[in-house]
Amino acid sequence: MKTKKLRISLVGRTNAGKSTLINRIVGEKISIQNKKINTTQDTIIGIRNIKESQLLFYDTPGSNFLKNLDSQSKKLKKNLWSGIDESDLILYLVDASSINTKFLFEQLEKINETKKKIIVAFNKTDLILNKKLLPIINKISNQFNIESFFTISAKKNIGIDDILNFLKKYTYPSKWEYLNDEITNKDDKFFLSELLRETLLTYLHKEIPYNISIRTTNFKELSKSDIKIKQKILIQEKRYKKIILGKKGSMIKKIREECQKKIKSVFKKKIHLYIELIT
Repeated sequence: MKTKKLRISLVGRTNAGKSTLINRIVGEKISIQNKKINTTQDTIIGIRNIKESQLLFYDTPGSNFLKNLDSQSKKLKKNLWSGIDESDLILYLVDASSINTKFLFEQLEKINETKKKIIVAFNKTDLILNKKLLPIINKISNQFNIESFFTISAKKNIGIDDILNFLKKYTYPSKWEYLNDEITNKDDKFFLSELLRETLLTYLHKEIPYNISIRTTNFKELSKSDIKIKQKILIQEKRYKKIILGKKGSMIKKIREECQKKIKSVFKKKIHLYIELIT
């Protein structure tokens, strides 16, 4: 069988639903989901194999930060453009329920400079009538060279197959980069660290999760039904330690229990999770 592949960078504003879409495409949760800005910080690749074709989806950071100049934004900007540079085609995702037309056109103008093929997908269309999108689609078509438009709902699995079938047309003869049973470029330890970061994003003040690092230092199967996991939260500023711990350790306990539940739902085993705070 002659194999083919295509690299697709998934780009769009924070909360457009990029992580939800990539999780839906690969069939498992590989990218964390949270309403806070720039949940996705590293470039995670989701892999979907369809017969002879391997589709590689680069889940990039939200593009809101492009005009910011702080050090965190520089890192995110680098990861975003790295994902775009490595891709053959750009899939730009728009939250159809909350469209900022000015922002949308600024973004399309910027990524159009790459001279790469672009398709635009309006997500969350279960929350809006598609006919309301027609004037925007016409305006985009008149200004930019877009390969195709799609209306989807990643959450409800509407229109996903239409996008996949369309993307298959752009695959080209090439060796596969990943094995048939691989769904992401990241290992279990990275995924576990991401689950803890997702939980921290849920419970902590806005700035804290972006000023800490997480390391999964131990992953050991104790038996067929038990897994022992050790994680470290590396804190840059000592003042955050007290907040993460909470009164009498109440916050870190809540975080540990919630993260443990998430890991259990993925691995379907009893999880023994140990979290250490390091300043």
